[in-house]
Formats: sequence, structure tokens, C-alpha cells
Amino acid sequence: MFRSRRSVSARQLWRQRCTTPSRGLGEGAPPNPEDLQNALRPTAHQLFKKLKDEQLWQLAEAVESKGRWDCGCVWFPWESRGGKQALAPQVLLCKLYRWPDLRQASELKRLMQCENFWRKGSEGTSICCNPYHFSRLAVPGLQGKKLPTQVPCKVKESLRFVPSDPFSPLNPGSTYSNVRGRHDTTLSRGSYKDGYWCKLAYWEHRTRVGRLYTVSEPSVHIFHDLPKGSGFCLGFLGSETRNETVRRTRMKIGQGITLSHENDGVWVYNRSEHPIFINSPTLAPVNTRGQSVHKLLPGYSIKVFDSEQEVSRCHVLGDGPYDPHSVRISFAKGWGSCYSRQFITSCPCWLEVLLRPPR
Repeated sequence: MFRSRRSVSARQLWRQRCTTPSRGLGEGAPPNPEDLQNALRPTAHQLFKKLKDEQLWQLAEAVESKGRWDCGCVWFPWESRGGKQALAPQVLLCKLYRWPDLRQASELKRLMQCENFWRKGSEGTSICCNPYHFSRLAVPGLQGKKLPTQVPCKVKESLRFVPSDPFSPLNPGSTYSNVRGRHDTTLSRGSYKDGYWCKLAYWEHRTRVGRLYTVSEPSVHIFHDLPKGSGFCLGFLGSETRNETVRRTRMKIGQGITLSHENDGVWVYNRSEHPIFINSPTLAPVNTRGQSVHKLLPGYSIKVFDSEQEVSRCHVLGDGPYDPHSVRISFAKGWGSCYSRQFITSCPCWLEVLLRPPR
């Protein structure tokens, strides 16, 4: 009976593979994913056979939920081979269920929710190959050089943020009551005793909705709808002034993003089915005047704040007021010189990540 159940699970896993090209940033037209995956079929079935029963069911649950549930690690026996390496199990499963054009493990980033994240360099006797414990790495500036045909031309250049928006929450001269005064969203150096590394402010156009959300854990999910999820749920925040444009955009947030504070900086992982747009001081190219807006596709991660680069870059970030410890993220809608929205305060739904200043 158990052998039959395993066979059924293996067949179901194979049928659930992704057969549409992923929207990666590689050069040239991607090969037919169906042909590539058929060539991987024997290797995939060998992998399924090596998984223990519990691991096979966990993999099936992760694939079925498409990462909406945290199904835990899927452990595969660690095999160290000399010479030419066979396709790593995590790469194989990510190719099958997420990115058919994936080529190698260096294009992937392991997420904090994975146990292997916390024991780098010492995997032991097994390695996690849950495809939803990985994101794909986005390289800052690459979108301005090579773009797949699916990406609109409006993001072919780094978009400049004009820092003179009179309603900007970072503009000390703003007269909007929800920006300054009793709803102040800035951080003070005297707040270290609170034990947080960032605070989150959610905005709809020029109106901040809800209270500041304090983050002390290493990572946090920010989402509208995430079954079994915990973190900052935007779906619970009500507003009397919400219009139809905001309502439609909120529905696109879905699983939202994961924000993580790691040893090398702050990372954002786009878990939703729509792109997000990011503005950060340390994402701006060196010697850039103004601030760049970066488009992050679904399934990708990018380092949005690097404290080591902050000091060398913050003095060339623009002509107007700015916060060198703030990251701004718009859900589904971009802004800048190539969009009808010139300022992030024109975006229906956006997030301000207020990082704790260094000591």
C-alpha cells in the first residue's frame, strides 16, 4: 500500500511541474521548458525514490500550496562527489517547480525559514531541497542592460526619484498632518532600548494606514493574504478614505514580501504574483544623482540595504531631503520619470521600512 502511495505521489509531483517559461533575466531566448524537463524526468524520479516517505509528502504539500504554507524542510541525503557534479537536488526541484530556465545553484538564495540557512558550511548528512525555501537572486542594475521580452520597456533604465515631492514623508517641510507631528514615522537614536532593527509604516497614497509595526525578529512577512502566515498583515488594516484603485492594488499584494535582516545587510524577497518596486539609498549606483527605483519580479530576492556601502554613497544621493536609513517599496505599481506617477506618494499601496540607525 505504501509503495503504491509513493508511486501515486511521484506521478502527481511530476504532473505539477512548471511548464511555462520563467521571467528570468538571462541572455537570449530560453529553450522550451517542456523539452528540458522531459530530459530531467529520470533524474527527478530517482530523487523522489531517495526521499523518505515523510519528506515526499512534505514536498508534495509544498508544491501543491506553491509556497503559501510553510511545509518545513525537505531533507535529501547529502552526497559529496568528486569531479563533475551532477545537478544539485535543490537546483533540480527549483527548475521543475519554479524556474525552468535556472542553470546553477549560484543563482539561488536560501531563505531564512530554511534550517540550512542557519548552518551554512556544515550541512551534515542531509540538505534541504524544498524549492520554496529558495528565492532567485536579482542583480542590481541588470534590468537596465538585458531584459526578457515579457518585461515592459518602461524599466529599461534606472528610474530617478525626484526628492522634491511636497507630500513626501521624508520631507521636513511637508505640511500634511499624517506625515509629521503625532504620526511621525522617523526613528530616533534613543530608541535602541526597544530591541528592534526596523519599523514598518504602511501608506496608501499620502495617507499612512495603521500604526507603526516594530520588527525585532530576524525576518518578517508583510502580506495581504497568507494562509497560516504570521507577521504584518495589511489585510486587517482599514481606512475610511480607501478608493477603488487602492482596493484593486491591495488584492495584488497576496503573499507580499519577506523582509530579513542578515549578516550582510537587509534583504527583500518578493513572494507575491506581481512585481514590487524598491527605492533604497544603497541600491543607487555609485556617483548617481537622485535615487534609483528597482523592479523586483516575483520569486526574486535583492539586498536592499548594505550598511558597509552606506557611508560611501549617502553623500551623492540627490539634491533634496532624504533618509539614509529608509527603504520604500511599492506593491504592483511603479513610479518615477517613466511612469505617470512621479512620486511614491502617488502609488496606491506602499511600505516604508525605517531601519534603526547604526550606533
